[in-house]
Amino acid sequence: MSEIAARQGVQVDEELNLRGEVCPYTFVKSKLALEDLAPGQILRVIVDNPESAENVPRSLANEGNEVLGVGPLGGEAWSILVKKR
Repeated sequence: MSEIAARQGVQVDEELNLRGEVCPYTFVKSKLALEDLAPGQILRVIVDNPESAENVPRSLANEGNEVLGVGPLGGEAWSILVKKR
């Protein structure tokens, strides 16, 4: 469980590791992964570039999902927690 999830007491249902991917693929793959989840389930997306760490949460929120948090994992990686609406 990520530090963000642990702090919020959130159980992650699925994890999507997108290290090495760039925008817009990070958003598209995140959106497709959310489609496989039931409303209320939590997806953890891991990205390793600053553009994706900024754009993916914003784009997923614009799609109507709830972004629970974005935080560093160490090195050049970020964890994005999203709750499907």
